[in-house]
Amino acid sequence: AGKSALMEAVLSFCPEEDRGEYSAMTGQSLFYMGEADLKHKVLAIAEEEGAERASYALKLLQSEGKLSIASTGKDPKTGKLVTHEYRVEGPAAIVLTTTAIDLDEELLNRCMVLAVDESREQTRAIHRLQREDRTLRGLQMRLEKARIVKLHQNAQRLLRPLHVVNPYASRLTFLDASTRTRRDHLKYLGLIDVIALSRQRRREVKSAVVGGRRVRYIEAAVEDIELANRLAAEVLGRSLDELPPQTRRLLFLIEEMVRGECERRKMEQRDFRFSRREIRARTSWGDTQLKVHLRRLVDMEYLVVHGGRPGTRYGYELVYRGEGKDGERFVLGLLDTTALEAEIHGYDTNRAGQSGDRSAPGRPLVGPRSGGGRGGVTEEGQGDDPHLAAPAGKNAYGGLSQTGSSYAQGRRSGMAAAGGK
Repeated sequence: AGKSALMEAVLSFCPEEDRGEYSAMTGQSLFYMGEADLKHKVLAIAEEEGAERASYALKLLQSEGKLSIASTGKDPKTGKLVTHEYRVEGPAAIVLTTTAIDLDEELLNRCMVLAVDESREQTRAIHRLQREDRTLRGLQMRLEKARIVKLHQNAQRLLRPLHVVNPYASRLTFLDASTRTRRDHLKYLGLIDVIALSRQRRREVKSAVVGGRRVRYIEAAVEDIELANRLAAEVLGRSLDELPPQTRRLLFLIEEMVRGECERRKMEQRDFRFSRREIRARTSWGDTQLKVHLRRLVDMEYLVVHGGRPGTRYGYELVYRGEGKDGERFVLGLLDTTALEAEIHGYDTNRAGQSGDRSAPGRPLVGPRSGGGRGGVTEEGQGDDPHLAAPAGKNAYGGLSQTGSSYAQGRRSGMAAAGGK
């Protein structure tokens, strides 16, 4: 129901040895932790206000994946002041909760933000669950909960520190209208990596020789990208409700016009440009009214303005592709995984699908698996059987890309989960 309950529910699935929980942190506290105390761990802080003085260290930990500080202290033998260097290794996942509306932007753009659902429907669902908790079924659920949580913790302990290779990375798309999306793009790619790593037991562990060293990896699948798109919509996405009614109506009219013209001309939407005059002719809206709503659509990145360079036609590009009409949140510019599936089967009809009923030989999407016995090649993680569990402390946070998101405006209570590696 609340932000603290949400954080506790998330943390409960993480093995105890892989998380550290604090009510508050001083400005220098992170620098003086043990060198490996945070490595591949989850650092949870109850309130963002309690970590305000440590925000600089938290940002460094996310950006650099490590912390270092030079501090003066007495030499135990001579008593003279000398400089000591302290290092703390990452990467680490950071979880914060807050009720504040205005937060440190530099920290937020490294985070994924989850807002607590404060709707009446959610309150009804909570009341229903509270009543059910008093029944025999509720007693059974409480006893079953401990078993399920333990099962999830043990599943995480079985995850191995493998690299993730995305064979479809070059075909992925993401909104590029502003510099802010550079970090959001990394969050999206990291989300795909996380999902693929969590499903590693269903994937073949492959190997390749890189710089004389054999590395082991798994490949991300289309189903990982599909799930990442759904989850990204919740934490990186937007809703059509953010648009005023008239602006939303203009967006739908433009989308209808662009779709029809692209079908008629047999061209991709991303290649189609249109002018304000064409929109005015199609909608019969006044020029002043049109300018106001078009500017709003550009500011909110539903439209992109092109022009000013030699060889390019001045005009607008429609980034919106009809998402969110059912009320769901969405992220602009993501690849349609259905089209990707069709494209894959078009390239190689012999390759079985992710859940296909047959398997046939086909060219690998990433380089061939390396055989053993090559001279001068060292094995990364030598001694680890690919079918055995990783040692305690190595979990899903090992070897992943940085993840995070921007702040969900207008929600007073929420949970900011800064992405780890």
